[in-house]
Amino acid sequence: MYPVGKAIQVALMFPPRISHLESSTEGIAEFARQQGGWTFAIWSESFSVSMRSLRGWDGDGAISLIDTESEARETRGLGIPVVNLSGALRKAGLPRVMVDQEAVGCLAAEHLLACGFRRFAFFGAEGPWYTELRKRGFSHRVRQEGFDCAVYTIEGGLAGRHPWEHGRDELDAWLRGLVCPVGVMASTDHRARMVVEACARLGLRVPSDVGVIGVDNEALLCEFCEPSLSSVSRSNFEVGFEAARLLSRLMSGRRAPAADVLIQPDGIVQRQSTDIVGVADPNVAAAVRYIRENLDRQYGIKQIASHLSVSRRRLEQGFRAQLGCTPYEYLSRLRVQRAKQLLGGPQRVKISQIARACGFNNALQLRRAFHRALGMTPQRYRQAAS
Repeated sequence: MYPVGKAIQVALMFPPRISHLESSTEGIAEFARQQGGWTFAIWSESFSVSMRSLRGWDGDGAISLIDTESEARETRGLGIPVVNLSGALRKAGLPRVMVDQEAVGCLAAEHLLACGFRRFAFFGAEGPWYTELRKRGFSHRVRQEGFDCAVYTIEGGLAGRHPWEHGRDELDAWLRGLVCPVGVMASTDHRARMVVEACARLGLRVPSDVGVIGVDNEALLCEFCEPSLSSVSRSNFEVGFEAARLLSRLMSGRRAPAADVLIQPDGIVQRQSTDIVGVADPNVAAAVRYIRENLDRQYGIKQIASHLSVSRRRLEQGFRAQLGCTPYEYLSRLRVQRAKQLLGGPQRVKISQIARACGFNNALQLRRAFHRALGMTPQRYRQAAS
């Protein structure tokens, strides 16, 4: 244990002004406020923060982004507890807290499936371990539904004088070879924006020809993209909070966990790039849109058919032909997906409240639908996600 009343010095070894790291910094600060007695050393004047600068520092611990093997070696030799926030390396030999990267990919797949897409593709940069994990989660989820996933990865990062031009012709050729409509997940918002810009060059319409979703929910990138960009939000505040909690544990002399601490992603922030129902049948498209916009209401397929002035039989035939399921199965799947997001979130919402928020009459109805879809209860899912 570190001495009671002693000021604890913690170094934040990353540039906190990067937008998605700002929220992680807020999470770290919130834990520090609750804990009390922490002071911070912040390397705020540079976007490139090296662990080498901590040599000889007399602080107690650090939270950092370890992106290279050399930085990992440097960090392991410092002799102080360090928590890594980066998913760039498969193994850095350091305790790590990060978003569940496979769950990020799975969530993006479920969103594009809910939009009605039946062709899928993934685009990312070779090298970072998080790209591989996001690709794995995305492709696995769409294959669970019986669909294929085209994959294209480009060598190198986005650094350089002309980052958007790197691999431009190759990306164009890959997109040109996809059969539309297609839902594309990019490994980051930067990569997703590259896809949107490539679609504009090729005359492909976003989202009607190509639905695009990124990761990070970087406000400037997403809102000022044309069209605006849907993205997976990564629970950055919770990542920062749990990183500070883990560092406190390490500074107290306790052992690091054997595996990475994984935080479930917040959910999808939908914008124009996936604001589409990717099916040809107008009745099915309207029904899907109605379901997505009214998940919190209690209604059945009879009410949907009445709202659309179409027979239930015709609606069911359209769903089977376009989506391979009944309207009831589609509605239940989206309700369960929404329940999963709420159960995996930071707020411990009561099961009965989650049931009502997802359009179920009561917790028992939610439990039955959840067990039918996932083979477990909502309580068991929450325990596994926490």
